[in-house]
Amino acid sequence: MSGIARMESPFLRQVALPTLLAAQNSDGGWGFFTGSKSAVEPTSWSLLAISGTHANHSRARRECWAARFLKGAQLPEGSWPAVIGQEEGGWVTSIACMALRASVGASPETGRALGWICREWPGDGGLWWRIRRRLFSTMRRVQPSDRLRGWSWTRGTSSWVEPTSHALLALRGANLSPALHQRASIRRALAQKMLCERTCPSGGWNCGNTGVYGAAGKPLIGPTAWALLALGEFADRPSVQHCVRQGLDWLERASDGIRGPGSLVLAHLCLRAFGRTTGSLDSQLFARYVEGRHRWQIPELAWITLALRPSPDWLRPQIFESL
Repeated sequence: MSGIARMESPFLRQVALPTLLAAQNSDGGWGFFTGSKSAVEPTSWSLLAISGTHANHSRARRECWAARFLKGAQLPEGSWPAVIGQEEGGWVTSIACMALRASVGASPETGRALGWICREWPGDGGLWWRIRRRLFSTMRRVQPSDRLRGWSWTRGTSSWVEPTSHALLALRGANLSPALHQRASIRRALAQKMLCERTCPSGGWNCGNTGVYGAAGKPLIGPTAWALLALGEFADRPSVQHCVRQGLDWLERASDGIRGPGSLVLAHLCLRAFGRTTGSLDSQLFARYVEGRHRWQIPELAWITLALRPSPDWLRPQIFESL
């Protein structure tokens, strides 16, 4: 049976996938909402969601259109811009690379993207950044290490949890040249340590630091889910296990109070990947859909499709232990 035929989720069959497919624009991409201009981020999430799910020629053709859109939007240096027409790439490079790898496998486009990801350093940790930080160190009491750097949202800015997590996922299992493999190993090791250093005292992650101006940071669903998924491949390391278990425990406690469908789906996707018990996502999504008070965003529909599909290959859930 085909991938779509095996999908038993009513919400997936009746709402998420039909709405997602119908929202694809004529240029092959997706916007953030149905009818909006195509952009790299929603197209990447959507391509990740539909890759390998096509039950007929029409759906296979849609996947090809989406891959062609992303290939055409790539900048010469290998990155992707957040907005078509921009001349500088950013964090969306990681998810665009993941999407193309899931759809077409290794290609010249993904090779250039992986090279860019390995070469692109955030601004924090550089000489001028460290000088400024020491000059103004009294303004911020909780400071991350200068040595541990991940990836930033935009070029030359600080390391943040979500773009660092996405870059780690993009590098996972990539077929790299020996030179690039060495560079990637260095980046992955630093990023893994950075994420572990930035866990909040109560478990989980917020967008950036563990705290600011002496106050402990409050964890958020999205950054916590992506950080845990990114750390999954390192979960057999004793130095990582504590922060992963702590993050999963926090996510389980917080999941009962989630109202937004995007956060709900990310929490479900993450907990399921780690073998944690989750409630009926279908019934919760239908309840929010029937309420009719939420305008569904395309990335949310893509995450729903990923969460309700059989285990997505790009997350490689088989490497995760039940923690």
